[in-house]
Amino acid sequence: MSAIYLPASDLEAQLQGQRLTTAEVLYFLPDHPDLLQSFLWQTLDHAPDFPRIQRFLDFWRREIDAVIHSVQISSVPDIGPARIRPVRHVAKLN
Repeated sequence: MSAIYLPASDLEAQLQGQRLTTAEVLYFLPDHPDLLQSFLWQTLDHAPDFPRIQRFLDFWRREIDAVIHSVQISSVPDIGPARIRPVRHVAKLN
């Protein structure tokens, strides 16, 4: 069995190729099929396969009585320098 290496920090995880990933799960309960609910989850994961999110969804299907309607996954690109945009107008609201 291979050892599992856990990064010491989020920065180290991102340097290893993980990305901040958001999964939005739309689901309904079997006794209320007309009521869609939303669950948001953020984690560091590897694109494009997203193994951590896949494990979470497998757990959901096995252990939770809610039926998944759809899942939307989005992730930020690899880490890089901050982007700065100049501000053209400043307004003050009272």
